[in-house]
Amino acid sequence: MLGDVLLITDKHRQAGATIVEHILKIRKEKFIVAISGESGSGKSELTHVVARGLRQHGIMAKPIHIDNYYRIHPLERTAWRKTHGIEKVVGYGEYDWETIRQNIRDFREGKPSTMPCVDLVTEQIDQLTTDFRTIDMIIIDGLYAIKTEEADLRVFIELTYHETKKAQLVRGKEPQNEYRIRVLEQEHKMVLALRSTADLLVTKEFDVIPAR
Repeated sequence: MLGDVLLITDKHRQAGATIVEHILKIRKEKFIVAISGESGSGKSELTHVVARGLRQHGIMAKPIHIDNYYRIHPLERTAWRKTHGIEKVVGYGEYDWETIRQNIRDFREGKPSTMPCVDLVTEQIDQLTTDFRTIDMIIIDGLYAIKTEEADLRVFIELTYHETKKAQLVRGKEPQNEYRIRVLEQEHKMVLALRSTADLLVTKEFDVIPAR
């Protein structure tokens, strides 16, 4: 997302280095990493650190933020959720998975692809074109990123929204009103349901351990 705020600390760097080491052991051509976690858990920071770490090994890894793929426009999403029922619509179905899969196919085939990109300042949805011929790997991050069927490595951050309130406020997330709490609680349920599909877990202390 354009205008996103990254708060990278030593814990992100250390976890990122461990994940990079793991990727180097198992990587193959056109490798896909997916990183999931709740709001404010450090997904974007970890994605950035991993991508930069891979670059040091001559691997071009492009971050793809799945929150750019909401089907409902940012300015309309709150009203849409309230109208249709937060507990009924907040979840996997809010995303345009067909466009995500098309962008992944373009990556695997090594050709240019156009992806949505939300400007957090204007809340406009821009279109970003990437030439995947020069990209070796993509790192998909977002609430439900590890639901991506094509992922070769799935990373799950175990921090919950209860433990990341400060990070959410610093990064300019929505205020902690009743609506936001209901959304976070529903997201918590949906994200937690994906934990069992992970290959690596990032603990609340940001240690990286095998999921199974």
